[in-house]
Amino acid sequence: MPIDRPRTAEHARLAEPIHHLHHVPAWRRWGPFVADRSWGTVREDYSGDGDAWRYFTHDMARSRVYRWGEDAIAGLCDRYQLLVFAPAFWNGRDPILKERYFGLTSFEGNHGEDVKEYYFYLDNTPTHSYMRMLYKYPQAAYPYQLLIDENAARRGRGLEFELLDTGVFNDDRYFDIFIEYAKNGPEDINVRIEAFNRGPDAAPLHVIPTLWFRNTWGWKAERGPEPMITVDRPASPVAGDAIALIADDRSADPLPNLTFPYRLGERRLYGPNDGRPLFTNNETNRLRVYGPPARSLSAYTKDAFHRCIVDGDLSAVNPAGIGTKAGLHYTATIPPGASCVWRFRFVPGTLEDPLADVDAIVQQRKDEADEFYGVVHPPRATADERAVQRQALAGMLWNKQIYLFDVEQWLTGDDFRHPPPEGRSHVRNVHWRHLNSMRVLSMPDKWEYPWFASWDLAFHAVALALVDPDFAEENLWVLLFEQFQHPNGQLPAYEWEFSDANPPVHAWACWRLYLMRKERLGENGRLFLERCFHKLLMNFVWWVNKVDSEGNNVFEGGFLGLDNITVLNRSDRLAEGAILEQSDATGWMGFYSLCMMRIALELARENQTYETMATKFFEHFVYISGAMKKMGGRDYQLWDESDGFFYDILRYADGRFQKFAVRSLVGLIPLFAIEVIDEAVEHDLPTFFTSLKWFVRNRPDLVGQACFTQLADSGTRHVLSIVDEHQLRRMLQRLWDPAEFLSVAGIRSLSKYHESHPFSFAGNDVRYEPAEADTKIKGGNSNWRGPIWFPTTFLLIESLVKFDAAHLSKLWVTTPASPDHPLTPRDMAKEIADRLIGLFTRGEDGRRRIYGATTTFQTDPHWRDCLLFHEYFHGENGAGIGANHQTGWTGLVANLIDEWRR
Repeated sequence: MPIDRPRTAEHARLAEPIHHLHHVPAWRRWGPFVADRSWGTVREDYSGDGDAWRYFTHDMARSRVYRWGEDAIAGLCDRYQLLVFAPAFWNGRDPILKERYFGLTSFEGNHGEDVKEYYFYLDNTPTHSYMRMLYKYPQAAYPYQLLIDENAARRGRGLEFELLDTGVFNDDRYFDIFIEYAKNGPEDINVRIEAFNRGPDAAPLHVIPTLWFRNTWGWKAERGPEPMITVDRPASPVAGDAIALIADDRSADPLPNLTFPYRLGERRLYGPNDGRPLFTNNETNRLRVYGPPARSLSAYTKDAFHRCIVDGDLSAVNPAGIGTKAGLHYTATIPPGASCVWRFRFVPGTLEDPLADVDAIVQQRKDEADEFYGVVHPPRATADERAVQRQALAGMLWNKQIYLFDVEQWLTGDDFRHPPPEGRSHVRNVHWRHLNSMRVLSMPDKWEYPWFASWDLAFHAVALALVDPDFAEENLWVLLFEQFQHPNGQLPAYEWEFSDANPPVHAWACWRLYLMRKERLGENGRLFLERCFHKLLMNFVWWVNKVDSEGNNVFEGGFLGLDNITVLNRSDRLAEGAILEQSDATGWMGFYSLCMMRIALELARENQTYETMATKFFEHFVYISGAMKKMGGRDYQLWDESDGFFYDILRYADGRFQKFAVRSLVGLIPLFAIEVIDEAVEHDLPTFFTSLKWFVRNRPDLVGQACFTQLADSGTRHVLSIVDEHQLRRMLQRLWDPAEFLSVAGIRSLSKYHESHPFSFAGNDVRYEPAEADTKIKGGNSNWRGPIWFPTTFLLIESLVKFDAAHLSKLWVTTPASPDHPLTPRDMAKEIADRLIGLFTRGEDGRRRIYGATTTFQTDPHWRDCLLFHEYFHGENGAGIGANHQTGWTGLVANLIDEWRR
């Protein structure tokens, strides 16, 4: 039966073909591709010691030009970020013009990088035909130094000192600034900014919509020609009485590393005629950044608007009305409880009455967004769950960013006269000179993590596939693309160290996207699946050769994304030839093998050559599963029968070993490796089944309980799992124990048992810490010692459903949490999904778990429905912790609502 495809206006835009001139669909040429933070990143770090945070600070950011990408509040740019639009604000009291968000670095704050602003991504569509966000701007001077001093005084202990704690929002003395974008066409962008004064007194607000060109001309020994921005003020008033800034890049050189010429041509930003045009250049204020006797290359520099508006220095801006950065300066005094609206329009060419239709266009696109999400939402979702799903997906779409980075250029420098310090070539990424990106990618959080992270991105793709499967597939493919994947097969981890090993979840993500497209749209995504499979083969071989040092199919892996889950930094080489044999690494590889086997079986439906590949991955899985219990013939194994759990083992060169008896996600990850093969479904693959049955019959020493055969009503089924039924029962009893992993808010990443029974080794402890950890590893901005995490719990839910299917829903487990009511694995999966969804939805008491005891977020009508999607969550009460715009993998709540409310 053909699938009834949805046909909303947004779906029609998504279906438009790629434009032959620009190599990108027209409706995707402009979007929120601007970082929330570019200072303090690896890309902008040209130091000799790799200390990116101290090399390029927030204080420098207003005066120093970026090399690899811009940042802004609610920034909008073209596909290759030649031209950027964003609003800036000033409340008349701030010491700094508010052009970008402020936050603390790992040495200023107490838990690593942390943005200290309140902004919310409220709505967005895949083509960015409609976007809406909210920025809460205090009316008092922003307390920069107070935030630094108080967080430093806490020395990484306890709760962070947040902006609400400073008192600047007392008496509701702040502005709610709503920023909306609506495209009337692919190139016609309407902007509506409405600022509400929530305070008791009238208050001034300055709004400066700003256009600027990314500096692409000033890096070589010989500067290139520059684009320019000028003003067009009509000689006589026209309808709407508008003023226009004209941006034109035709005088500049095109981008050098594209295979086609790319220019924007002439574009106008229209605004109300009472705006004062300001002009400067996107150039570094060298005197301020470097000190005397440095001289700027231009008299008008990047920080000119700050100096003009905040400091009152009128000489900072160019009176000639030309530059590479320009703005329109508006001021208003807003009465208490009232609002003020500014309307703008950004278009190529000219319009007679440009601002007349802005409100109508914004409303039309909002109505179409409502229609689009009406199709996306599952039928059984409550109104609150629909709001959660929509804001989660809005955050995913707002967190797109163009990731510009040429590692070769970064390592060698742009200007031979001023090469980078010699020491920096030894700090990081020297083996990744091939990585060259001009891609729009999904970021974990454009302020805290304005760079891709490979295993995060796999989960992002699964969430994004609910609304934009093309972009989701493109993001997965990028990591496998020649300019990203290393020639040895490794995938880049993240820019702080591309060579770190992240969990191999990409085969799973590719397979899941393939199934989502097939089941939802009735489309055959074989081409995507097949080309990814070939590149994943290279990655699989890298894993086997790199992290299985003795060929025993027990994997070391190292970091694997779980920053501080153990007593040592797993990225570091261990002394005296010791090796950490990891349950999570070995479990991940079993999971990887089964995902590759499943993909090969699917591809074999049309090309039987892939049957032999499926057999190969089946054998890999069996070897890995057996190795976890036999350990290459040694007298220990990763499974601990007395505790009923999998543990890591530290093996010394002389044969001694130390069991790391820590009950954590490390020991739960083997549960992910579960697959069921139904002979009735795969009946056209005789070669594979012949090999499978031969292996089971002739190598029972390896197969053990890793594969068992059942007879069901549908015929013969083969269940592949690292964890056998006995082990499954033991592990589920721990999983469903409130004294261990089960929390009212989800599944803890470390057993609560370790709160009173910490594990100690070499002077270090692993203790259950439900919120932020006191022990800092990998920068201290990530904690797997108790909090609840979405990505691993999402995989656990999926695995429990598979175990239930594998045992035909006849496996019942009595647990400490349900001694009188045995549960099936599916019962557990549903309850965990409900608890994760319940982090965001209001409970019977009207409160959302994510906001804990923060009264303002729980009760204030202007805050309580504005959702944040944190990096992880308190292991006891579910309060959000870590990066608070992590609508990356925490956006998976959208999938849980989709899958458990249909």
